[in-house]
Amino acid sequence: MAGRARDGLILAGDIGGTKTRLGIFAPGPKRPSPLTVKTFSSRGADSLEAIVDRFLATSQVRIARACFAVAGPVVKGRAKITNLPWEVGEQKLKRPFRWSQVSIVNDVVAAALALPLLRAGEVKSLNKARARRSHAKVVVAPGTGLGVAFLVCCGDHAIGMPSEAGHADFAPSTPEETALLENLRRDFPHVSIERVLGGPGLVRIYSWLRDSGRSRESAYVARMMGRMDPAEAITLAAIERGNRLSVQAVRIYVSILGSVSGSLALTGLTTGGVYLGGGIPPKILPFLEEGTFLKAFVSKGRFRELLERIPLRVILNDRAPLLGAAAHAMKTTE
Repeated sequence: MAGRARDGLILAGDIGGTKTRLGIFAPGPKRPSPLTVKTFSSRGADSLEAIVDRFLATSQVRIARACFAVAGPVVKGRAKITNLPWEVGEQKLKRPFRWSQVSIVNDVVAAALALPLLRAGEVKSLNKARARRSHAKVVVAPGTGLGVAFLVCCGDHAIGMPSEAGHADFAPSTPEETALLENLRRDFPHVSIERVLGGPGLVRIYSWLRDSGRSRESAYVARMMGRMDPAEAITLAAIERGNRLSVQAVRIYVSILGSVSGSLALTGLTTGGVYLGGGIPPKILPFLEEGTFLKAFVSKGRFRELLERIPLRVILNDRAPLLGAAAHAMKTTE
């Protein structure tokens, strides 16, 4: 499992239910620099160790320190990967590879740790509010599920704080959203925010609009939903064709995302910024920019003025969790 030695190299991983991305990084003056990054099918392997072994066999380097960002809660250095029968542990990884240091962090925490390292072209601003580097920040990451993590500065150090806010109650803020909640309650005794903003949520909104007679489905979109990922088909139909039902569904989704993001900003008083991560926001960027998101974000009564001063950003770099994991591993060498 070992290759030739090379001082200072770090192994970072971004571990999800569908794919695992691994990278070898060298310390850099401003942020870790990737030397090689490869993506593997998570479902095609029995364990994380098996994937790491394959990766290092082709890289021919020896790693002393590693950090893995995982999709799931981390407790005492151990985690059960969501949607995979894997149990990942720091000690379990350290022994076979003879690493001196192994860290496991939540993947959204890793994305939060990457925020100070992101370059201008790796984020997209949704408003003109000025970023405050030393103020608290939050990452809201809708993808397969909904991840949330906070970044709090303590002197010269930034601390990533995990949460399971995605499993808090979905609180509708409009009559339309209340009707959606009632529809969801038919299938789920507890309707979490993730039920609406996770990947299947957009499809559920679309189906509810269609089945309730609020809008008619086009034959074209129905065919596309049968041929590809339904959420992707809805998004493409909304952005590229302006399909009425798809546009309605995406706007409701964006409005709920804005309202939830505003509530999280107030919860953590994240005056340093709200950052939208995960796989969904970059794909619906035109709708995030049109005003629906911002309107829902600031609609918090007496705290509207405070929210108007909070920077809103979309993370465009899909390797942010990998970068954050590498940065975390690099700090353990100091």
